[in-house]
Amino acid sequence: MTIGALYRNGTCTFTVWAPFLNKVELKIVSPDKRLYPMTKDRTGYWTVALDDILPGALYYYRLNGERDRPDPVSASQPQGVHGPSQVTDHGSFTWEDRMWNGLPLHEMIMYELHVGTFTPEGTFEAIIPRLSELYHLGVNAIEIMPVAQFPGERNWGYDGTYPFAVQHSYGGPEGMKRLVNECHKQGISLILDVVYNHIGPEGNYLWDYGPYFTAKYRTPWGEAINFDDAYSNEVRNYFIENALHWFANYHVDALRLDAIHGIADMSARPFLLELSERVDAFSANRGRTFYLIAESDLNDARAIRPREHGGYGLHGQWSDDFHHCIHTLLTGETDGYYIDFGEMEHLARALREGFTYSGQYSAYRKRNQGNSSLDRPAGQFAVFSQNHDQVGNRMRGERLSVILSFESLKLAAGIVLFSPFIPLLFMGEEYGEDSPFCYFISHTDPALVEAVRKGRRDEFNLFAWQGEPPDPQSADTFMMSRIHWDKRGQGKYRTMRELYRYLIRLRRETPCLSHLSKEDLHVHCSEGDRTLTMERGNGESQAFIIFNFNSADVLHNAGLPPGAWKRIIDSSDASWEGPGSTLPDRTKNGHAITVRAQSFALFLKEGTA
Repeated sequence: MTIGALYRNGTCTFTVWAPFLNKVELKIVSPDKRLYPMTKDRTGYWTVALDDILPGALYYYRLNGERDRPDPVSASQPQGVHGPSQVTDHGSFTWEDRMWNGLPLHEMIMYELHVGTFTPEGTFEAIIPRLSELYHLGVNAIEIMPVAQFPGERNWGYDGTYPFAVQHSYGGPEGMKRLVNECHKQGISLILDVVYNHIGPEGNYLWDYGPYFTAKYRTPWGEAINFDDAYSNEVRNYFIENALHWFANYHVDALRLDAIHGIADMSARPFLLELSERVDAFSANRGRTFYLIAESDLNDARAIRPREHGGYGLHGQWSDDFHHCIHTLLTGETDGYYIDFGEMEHLARALREGFTYSGQYSAYRKRNQGNSSLDRPAGQFAVFSQNHDQVGNRMRGERLSVILSFESLKLAAGIVLFSPFIPLLFMGEEYGEDSPFCYFISHTDPALVEAVRKGRRDEFNLFAWQGEPPDPQSADTFMMSRIHWDKRGQGKYRTMRELYRYLIRLRRETPCLSHLSKEDLHVHCSEGDRTLTMERGNGESQAFIIFNFNSADVLHNAGLPPGAWKRIIDSSDASWEGPGSTLPDRTKNGHAITVRAQSFALFLKEGTA
């Protein structure tokens, strides 16, 4: 069922679901004031089609003749979450991406950014001049944190209350379309983070319209969204239409589904399965694939297993386990969920399978965790050493650049970019940005602000962090979370950026590194030496990569696999501002090599590329 204010060929059709209301009227408040009755169908949808409403008109729905509420399917909220909705003509934008067919998921080099803190202006428009440099770095997919309209002008985006509306302070619908259009013109996919597990608290008027929530389940955000209780068909339709809205009206290439473990659904035909069916049907109709990428802490491979094999049919998934393995090995932190990680074998298992925990006992959860992802292709997993959660959910929002040495930062880059998975970078990571990325909000309800402050403090009790976190409501917290793009050309920042560029180029141009495969991967590790080796192959192209997580140099007696090998890169080399390589330019099987502390090196078999 198509919902919202649909403007087409001079007619605007308004459709809203409110099954229990006795009367719904369309109230136009600008450019003049008018009131129109609406007609209800048997499933609870109210509609009215009008020929005298133009794009830009502001409106509310009047419910039962008593209260005026914004449209829950609003495409634009120019006056914020409590103000009127605005009619938008999605057909008026001039797209220039007709020849764009998207990129295969497994070829993406992802770059996650927050619109408000990526540039001083904090807008879609301000991102556009930086696209060419990201593309030159090797990035071909940017992933933007949620843009659904949220209260105020400062928010991560997960408090959005209008899933169809684009945050006005970022540039609204027109600004986002310009960004996507320019991305596609420059060969860059755009991934949008969307939230289907809850609706933000301030400006959430869904309660006034119908049973969008259910008391059957409790979530960290209160009552769960109603995906399996009475009247859930129309709630599902709301969110499925939202996904298709981003693909059709904004030409978005993929959606990252936030925390699907927060979607409570015990139905025989889960919402996520229905969503993937509808998106795949949309893709078939458009002649190219639009992707759904899950975030989940369940380690449940069903999310990305094909529907015909009993899965939900989502196309990809973030691997938090991979991050936790890297983080604990490099930092030594063992608080909170990090208690489950810290061994070389944990990282080796993540590389071989995708998940570290595939049914083993989790000390953090005090139960067994996950199921096997061994049968899922490597190209379905996105991996990272940093992202908005893993940085921003630290008490002070410290990045790895503040916690680790320069050598360790290079090691983190190597294990992510030479993994057999899809790499994801977090904005500024490529040059070692050292400004924090903190949690920030701009709510107007004092009680809600205080609840957020308390909630953040309580979250940190599982960790050994001391002191008070930055005030999430303070504008200063937002301002200090902005990246400083101008650093990228200076000193070690420049060296780090050049390292990322070179590693991405090697990954793209070397057949065995661009070939994402678990079957052509062999991983070995040593707990005592704290080293890990990867052998990756693709026909004649063969690579040997060694990673040393030890704080001391290590003599690797096992040598390299049979054949003659050429060193391509050693992160400890002086050219990368390291202490200097101890590795030979060429070596053969059976020759021991000494690997510098906190470094990695890539060898290619002679005669391969």
